[in-house]
Amino acid sequence: MSRIAKAAVSIPAGVEVTCGEQQIQVKGAKGNLVLDLHPAVQVQLDEGTLQVQPKVADRVSWAMAGTMRALVNNLVVGVSQGFQKKLQLVGVGYRAQSKGKVLNLSLGFSHPVNYPVPEGITIETPSQTEIVVSGCDKQRVGQVSAEIRRFRPPEPYKGKGVRYADEQIIRKEAKKK
Repeated sequence: MSRIAKAAVSIPAGVEVTCGEQQIQVKGAKGNLVLDLHPAVQVQLDEGTLQVQPKVADRVSWAMAGTMRALVNNLVVGVSQGFQKKLQLVGVGYRAQSKGKVLNLSLGFSHPVNYPVPEGITIETPSQTEIVVSGCDKQRVGQVSAEIRRFRPPEPYKGKGVRYADEQIIRKEAKKK
């Protein structure tokens, strides 16, 4: 049995939750999000809490209830606080600049890389070597960060490339003569 599914999701003040038959809609200060529930799971809305339970008490349904509870919690946290990921550019001449809905990257290629910012995501560049991706949907924030990182992933010899702020790169020793 999933222990995560047994924990209730608390709804903070300022967040409005609407439960349908197989859909949950969450509205908050940061935005609106909708989640389609798995058919093996049901959600009960009590005063200020959401309880996710399986319809049938078997092993697969409990596992899916734990997954759905985590997704519902991400929705509630996203519309109330939001999510963000920080990226760092490491390398000589590597720069990032945010212009409106386009992120301009200079990553050592013969051409600049222009990344169009998707709807619902904001990208800020506090300095030329830092990128902050933020939004209310955790999955989209992570996907956009991964797409930016994929332009030039960190290489193991000098550590140059686009990396997450908390990422540790395992360095290799250079070839010996």
